[in-house]
Amino acid sequence: MKKNQSTHSFLLLLFITTTTFFFTSTMAATSSPKKTPLTPCKKLDLYFHDILYDGHNAANATSVIVASPVAGSSNSGTRTSLSPNFHFGDMIIFDDPVTLDKNIRSKPVGRAQGSYIFDAKSTYSVWLGFAFVLNSTDYKGSITFAGAEPVTLKTRDVPVVGGTGDFFMHRGIATTTDEVVDGHLCVGVHVKFYECY
Repeated sequence: MKKNQSTHSFLLLLFITTTTFFFTSTMAATSSPKKTPLTPCKKLDLYFHDILYDGHNAANATSVIVASPVAGSSNSGTRTSLSPNFHFGDMIIFDDPVTLDKNIRSKPVGRAQGSYIFDAKSTYSVWLGFAFVLNSTDYKGSITFAGAEPVTLKTRDVPVVGGTGDFFMHRGIATTTDEVVDGHLCVGVHVKFYECY
């Protein structure tokens, strides 16, 4: 009889241990699921072309310095030259053509309109606030970008914070790259939308 009680107690202990292990591992698996990489719901590759006003190119310029510590200093600098020390304090407004490729002479599909401010004293960095205003047979509406961009990096990620028209309430990330093409700055914007409505 004593042997039967020992066997019974051992089986009961084994059952409790196995059940506890099963429930613990099941709960751990369901409480912290593995993250799967997000898949974009829409992708878009566009380029905008920036020609900074230099005091002599008003007919072709698409951007201009509207605020600069140099211009406001006693040295009587001009707003056509960027200030020293990483351009800290310079604010540029732009209205650039947007194309589907790197060629500035390609038919524009819209405009990149907004501003960027050099906001760091110890490195080249800007804060961007702009929109692509698109009006072509393929795309109608706007895409709004806002955030910091450390310009010394080869590629940078800028948040896409919303949109209108074909991009109504879209959000995601835009990866930007800079390149000098035919004497002007060409910015590639590779957009991945993760929220599409």
